Amino acid sequence: MNANTEAPAAASGSRRRILVAIVLVFLLVGLLWGLYWVLVLSKREDTDDAYVNGNKVVISARVAGTVVAVLADDTQLVKAGQVLARLDPVDAETKLSRAASALARSVREVRQERAMADQYDAVVAARRLELSRAQADLARRRPLLADEAIAPEELRHASDAVRIAADALAQAERQARAAHALVDGTDVAHNPAVLEAKAAYREAWIDAQRDRVVAPVTGYVAERSVQLGQHVQPGEALMTVIPLDALWVDANFKEVQLRDLRIGQPASIVSDLYGGSIVFHGRVIGMSAGTGAAFALLPPQNASGNWIKVVQRVPVRVAIDPRDLAAHPLRVGLSATVTVDTRDRSGAVLAPDVTDRYAGVTDVYSTDLARADALADAVIRRNLRGSH
Repeated sequence: MNANTEAPAAASGSRRRILVAIVLVFLLVGLLWGLYWVLVLSKREDTDDAYVNGNKVVISARVAGTVVAVLADDTQLVKAGQVLARLDPVDAETKLSRAASALARSVREVRQERAMADQYDAVVAARRLELSRAQADLARRRPLLADEAIAPEELRHASDAVRIAADALAQAERQARAAHALVDGTDVAHNPAVLEAKAAYREAWIDAQRDRVVAPVTGYVAERSVQLGQHVQPGEALMTVIPLDALWVDANFKEVQLRDLRIGQPASIVSDLYGGSIVFHGRVIGMSAGTGAAFALLPPQNASGNWIKVVQRVPVRVAIDPRDLAAHPLRVGLSATVTVDTRDRSGAVLAPDVTDRYAGVTDVYSTDLARADALADAVIRRNLRGSH
């Protein structure tokens, strides 16, 4: 009896110990999970609704023309300043020749106007002498009328001659002033009409230099649409250049995840291209001023009546370390998973101040205007020969 009774009791005690051990294990796992949540997971925000983005530099012609050469194609690397396409230069050269002729004609017209002003000055001097002579004749005849040496009619004729000479002088002076208004105060080269023609020549010269379509930045060509023989207009998109060394990630966090996000917080990025074996380092550099739905082509009309609440997402821009990009290149549009470390919440939610940092800058479009001015001055000098 005693042996049979002790066996069930021992089995029951063993089961209790196993159950207690299982409960303790679950409690320990729950405690560890709670600690992990409090110490780690609650200090992070992550999303897999994230995509690589970058600057898409649209290449367009600055002048109208016909494409005679296409020097870059999709997937090719191009350097800043590299020629991507050439336009037929004939039209621009014709306009430049026409502008040079207009500049030369303007110089000669101003020379003519100066000569006309000098001619009117001579006319004024002649009219002034005629008035003096008429006044002298009148002065000589007045005493003769008192002595009845001349007829009164002759004195009236002399008086009329004075008035006619005075009117002629006044008319000549007005004509001289009108002529001098066009040329006074400056020489031929700096006359407003010549300067206007010179500006038109400079513009035509600049247009003649723009028959080359160049890349403003270094990057890879995409979306090439330009073809040989195509007549393009200023501003028409020909291709796109994407600099892959300056990419970022637009991470679309739910609105309930934004509470602890701050500018400057570190982030880790895992791209679907490389998987979890490659982790990109980054930091939060800004948050959008609105949700993605608010900036959609057809934004929601929540006041229309048929409203359904949907958790909104806000794009958060995360910069990628350039060294990571150099080691493991990415492409625009790739999917990614972003995890932001929110332990440091001292940063700003929105940009605190205006920045004067350039979002982009290039000097490939700078033109040597000194050469254009030198060529225009040469045209002016050639047409000033023989002037005094």
